[in-house]
Amino acid sequence: MLGRMTAETISLYDRAGGTPFFEALVCRFYARVAADPILRPLYPEPDLAPAQRRLTLFLIQYWGGPTTYDDERGHPRLRMRHVPFAIGPAARDRWLELMRAALAELAPPADVAGELDRYFVTAAEAMRNRA
Repeated sequence: MLGRMTAETISLYDRAGGTPFFEALVCRFYARVAADPILRPLYPEPDLAPAQRRLTLFLIQYWGGPTTYDDERGHPRLRMRHVPFAIGPAARDRWLELMRAALAELAPPADVAGELDRYFVTAAEAMRNRA
């Protein structure tokens, strides 16, 4: 029945290209974060690799891939995990700007890009915890 599957029945994880797509997306995003004067100070770890891995695993799981994130860290609890960091409008906007730049660099199919962008807008605002 594979011939009858539509974009709605195939996960975004698969439509995007699976794990390699999300690894590339997050790698490009964190390469920008590393040099960013607004976002870099929000990361207490000197090495961004652990944060990069966590975001990669989260996005993979969220979009229909393996549940490694849950297996290793439990429920995402994104707002709770971000409470210690002062995320105001400037940080929210910069996060979204850098993620959109990483996404544009990969140039996924328009439907994939659109779904990801809508999610990123919502997620960026949801993590904001300062006025």
